[in-house]
Amino acid sequence: MDYRKSEAKQAARECFSGLWAATTAPFEDGGGLDERALRADLDLLTGGLGVSGIFCGGVMSEFWALSGAERRRLTEVVVSACSGKVPVLAHTGHHSVTETIEATRHAQAAGADFAVVINPYYPPAGDDGLFEWFAQVCAAVEIGVWLFDTSYSGVALSDELIGRLAGIENIVGIKVGRPHERYLRLLASFGEQMLVCSPHEETWLENVRDHGQRVFMSSAAPYLYQTRSWQPMREYTELALAGDYVKAGEVAATLAGVRAVAARWLRGRARQVDTLASIKAWAGLLGMSGGLVRPPLLPLSPAERAELAADLAGTGLLDGA
Repeated sequence: MDYRKSEAKQAARECFSGLWAATTAPFEDGGGLDERALRADLDLLTGGLGVSGIFCGGVMSEFWALSGAERRRLTEVVVSACSGKVPVLAHTGHHSVTETIEATRHAQAAGADFAVVINPYYPPAGDDGLFEWFAQVCAAVEIGVWLFDTSYSGVALSDELIGRLAGIENIVGIKVGRPHERYLRLLASFGEQMLVCSPHEETWLENVRDHGQRVFMSSAAPYLYQTRSWQPMREYTELALAGDYVKAGEVAATLAGVRAVAARWLRGRARQVDTLASIKAWAGLLGMSGGLVRPPLLPLSPAERAELAADLAGTGLLDGA
């Protein structure tokens, strides 16, 4: 980080723009973190796919299944691989406030530009308890901190709590992984105090055109919906940010077939987090590491993998992989 704690909110507005990708954690056959594969993924993301920033160590990285040492090492590898290329947002949340502070301080020391902290997911807590938890974390670190409002956490952060947290000097943004209506409400209420972002590609063009958004922060879409030779998401993002909404809409429309596959494999599963197996399999078919998930998640069966490959082949995505 190259800003003071008191400058964190402005630094975030200057840093976050364009497409940010949320990376997976590739595992070796023996089960350990595959650093070589992770670096190769990052080379593709920051090179051939030209993303603007990297979100690491979050849901896509199966953070709950990583040891503390693995989480710290993942952050170190990502920061090293992205140095001089794109900024890094490292997820450091844990139900323990002590672990969260230690992980956030480590991310800061490792060179991450910002941290993102999911709320403690056990035990259940009310607004006052959650406020004190976040306040303690933020008081103990210098780095700018993002909130993460998602159903994965088992808690819905109330509007009142988000408003209180937005007043903390190094709370710089909130990623709203919930329905579009909630994102719009939080943007209208707190967009002046911090960045309010959505990870949903299907509303990204609207968010730029109608709501003044400048950053897609963040999901797997930048590497699931594109290849080195076909990059409609990147193209329509650049057009929209330049104000050419008509052309941006035309390019975005070419993703209709890909979105239909995503609706089936990434949003139509029995339990939402189970889609990580589909995400890894999909990414692997497009030239990224892909690979296995860790228990309690289960990989796709051979039949499911073949079915996913057939669906992707039908979109033309595999032709450019």
